[in-house]
Amino acid sequence: MNKSEKGFIPVMLTPFKDNGEIDFDGLTKLTELYIEAGAAGLFANCLSSEMFELNELERLKIVEHVVKSAQGAVPVVATGTFGGPIAQQADFVKQIYNCGVEAVIGITGLLAAEHDGDDVFDANVARLLDLTEQIPMGFYECPVPYKRLISPAQLGCLVATGRVTYHKDTCLDIGQVKAKIAATQNKKFGLYDAYMAHAVASLKAGSAGLSCIQGNFFPELIVWLCNNYDNHDLRLEVDKVQQFFIDNMDVMHNVYPIISKYYLQKRGLHISTFTRRNDIGVFDAKIKTGIDGLTEKYDILKAELDIKLAAV
Repeated sequence: MNKSEKGFIPVMLTPFKDNGEIDFDGLTKLTELYIEAGAAGLFANCLSSEMFELNELERLKIVEHVVKSAQGAVPVVATGTFGGPIAQQADFVKQIYNCGVEAVIGITGLLAAEHDGDDVFDANVARLLDLTEQIPMGFYECPVPYKRLISPAQLGCLVATGRVTYHKDTCLDIGQVKAKIAATQNKKFGLYDAYMAHAVASLKAGSAGLSCIQGNFFPELIVWLCNNYDNHDLRLEVDKVQQFFIDNMDVMHNVYPIISKYYLQKRGLHISTFTRRNDIGVFDAKIKTGIDGLTEKYDILKAELDIKLAAV
């Protein structure tokens, strides 16, 4: 990817039926929506996918289904580490890779305990890489079960192995993002930032793109920002889009992912708002009013930017 070319990698939702079963028809339609909206790739079996509420077989079936539904239009990455002995994690990495993904993502907080130092994490990652042959890997600083951040020096060493091609960053610190980018220059590697409050600064600093929950509301707007972040003629519009994400950050995090499924319903995607998570709060009238208000704000913004929504 050229330095000026940036990509949106959605953290994919998992549609469920009202009885809690996976809605594979809905997953097909959702995959097609992301691609039509302009996504450069797909991150399946992630936290937004409710990966911890899926069993092992469901994880594999979802990843296989997304790869099949994408039909080679964009690359797919997917999580492959879910705790336990490193050898066990390595075995599941191989199973996920065999689903046809471009790279398998490791959860940093599942590769060492919270009280473990970086030396333990580094040793475990080295063993994971050794046991997974030449499978391309990536890492995700997932906030669950706890957030373990990778330092710029650690990331530079990992990328230097030639095995690590992808990183989903959640440090929320633009200084650290810049340092990580500097430590991985001139490598076949992409850092995708999750934090939309500094999205423009991250893109300008050299991140490969954005991978954020806001893409499960406004995928076309994330794509627009990736395409226009450095367009001098649109600098006022870019500033307005950046501010839109800053101003509405909290609304899009409340009772997530129910609210994003509700929003996608409103734009015509036939999926249920069902979630298997039981720790996200209640989708009550106040939350609904907030997302309805956000919809109205976005309708005004997308009209100003002449953004066309992907068909559903």
